[in-house]
Amino acid sequence: MNSVEKRAILGVGGIFALRMIGLFMIVPVFSVYGNNYAHATPFLIGLAVGIYGLGQAIFQIPMSLAADKFPRKPIIMLGLVLFALGGIIAANATDIYQVIIGRALAGSGAVSAVLMALLADVTREEMRTKAMATMGLTIATSIMLAFAFGPLLVGSLGMSGLFWLTAGFAFLAMLLLWVVPSPMRVLKHNLDNKSIGEQLSDVLKIGDLNRLHIGIFALHLTMTAIFVILPHQLSDVMDLSVRQQGLVYLPLLFIGFAVAIPFIIIAEKKRKMRQVFLGAIALMTASLVLLALGSHVGIGIILGLLLYFMGFNLLEATIPSWISKRAPVANKATAMGLNSSSQFFGAFVGGAMGGLLLNQPNVFAWGLLAVIMAAALLLIIPIAQPPYLSSTTVTIPKNINIQDWSRQMMAIEGVDELMVMAKEQVAYLKLDKTKLTDATRQELSHLAQSPLDI
Repeated sequence: MNSVEKRAILGVGGIFALRMIGLFMIVPVFSVYGNNYAHATPFLIGLAVGIYGLGQAIFQIPMSLAADKFPRKPIIMLGLVLFALGGIIAANATDIYQVIIGRALAGSGAVSAVLMALLADVTREEMRTKAMATMGLTIATSIMLAFAFGPLLVGSLGMSGLFWLTAGFAFLAMLLLWVVPSPMRVLKHNLDNKSIGEQLSDVLKIGDLNRLHIGIFALHLTMTAIFVILPHQLSDVMDLSVRQQGLVYLPLLFIGFAVAIPFIIIAEKKRKMRQVFLGAIALMTASLVLLALGSHVGIGIILGLLLYFMGFNLLEATIPSWISKRAPVANKATAMGLNSSSQFFGAFVGGAMGGLLLNQPNVFAWGLLAVIMAAALLLIIPIAQPPYLSSTTVTIPKNINIQDWSRQMMAIEGVDELMVMAKEQVAYLKLDKTKLTDATRQELSHLAQSPLDI
């Protein structure tokens, strides 16, 4: 990776980590500590856990549509401001309804897809897989760390302290945004003449993207429901306090993470993404079946969670990479927005469902989640391997008009996308090598004022 890509991964990864830890720290503790708020009921507690997902699901798509037409960074900043305000409202809440309002406002800062699209903009095609897999692992690790540290911190900070920490993370994320390069996108086909309906239609027609949306929906539905139900079961079956439960999640996280890494490498390097992806969903289905049958004993819970974390890490790492490969060039943010909306709508449904399942028998609660994951597997099985594309890096010649130079580059047959970073004097070319000829290769080299390995 070059210096631009490393900066981008550091900045975007840091923003993701801060947001995810802030959002998910309350998930494994709120079903217990939420009872301290006025007017709390099991359903409203579950709703408070999952409501941020509804905000994310509603606002991901409009923000992503805007990010395919306008610069991405101002939209990300707006999302982080909303995220911070939601944390402040929840930190000052005295009843459950105020917590719900704060979580909903935090969720309306729906910029996950825009962040992914920005990262895709500033990474070359050959490095994008690595970058997206890194983001996927960052997201998975952040969520798991939140599950571990939320229980460890809530005893000393209280719920209000966790929400203040969330707001603080949002302000740190704003500072990190300045680290990420600011690219100028130049596309073969401009979106300005397309309506929002046409923009959405272009993405929704792609069946494999819809299958990925189903996968992320089921993943986050089950994950959020699990951590509404689980604290009570760990207390009843293993006699663990909320603080002690964090010490259970942490080692399982790292074991699951370590086991998942070789399979992520196989998926990317050996181009076995489909096989690894389907295998991860099957593993998660099996883990939920195990929890349905064995959650009355400690070993059943531990083994079931370990298998679930393995599959969780695999899916979180592979889905962003797959979306970046399969999404239309001009609609990357839109495609990622639909995926993020599916993800967070799943979290909303999972939180509400978890609240309703709190008083149900274990076999029924875990069994229902297993059925949901199995249904997702059946719907996703027809998915095809993602395409593997190519790109090249160009040093922008000095003393030229970048706008004119960009138009000349895009006029060449075989150049599908140009990402210009003027400050860094670097541009990425996305190429369809089947359309390149000897003449167009020479023209590209001439415009770049240097030989290109294409």
